[in-house]
Amino acid sequence: MTEFAGRKWNAAILMSLRLGHGRFSELRAHVEGISDRLLSARLQELTREGLVHKEVTPTYPVQVRYSLTDAGHELIQLLHPLVGWAHRWPRPADPLPPHADGHASSPSLAGRPGD
Repeated sequence: MTEFAGRKWNAAILMSLRLGHGRFSELRAHVEGISDRLLSARLQELTREGLVHKEVTPTYPVQVRYSLTDAGHELIQLLHPLVGWAHRWPRPADPLPPHADGHASSPSLAGRPGD
């Protein structure tokens, strides 16, 4: 569980499951940019961690549906403030322009009042 925070896509997958996207194809469509292989690997990890339940219906073809466990629902509640923070503080669109020496510029402290 301690590696959860460092894993790209986990939060997006859990949020998508919360919205009811339980089939693999639905998750793939909702979590833009993730490959089939990576989605499959992340779902296996989240299932192993007890955050996601995998239900297999033995029909032809086999139907697989994913859903959040109680632990997954509880984790989603913890993620909501983080998602809200990310929306309030988006990353800057462009990095700071480089100085003539090629290093990224940083805000100057020179000339501030009280200096």
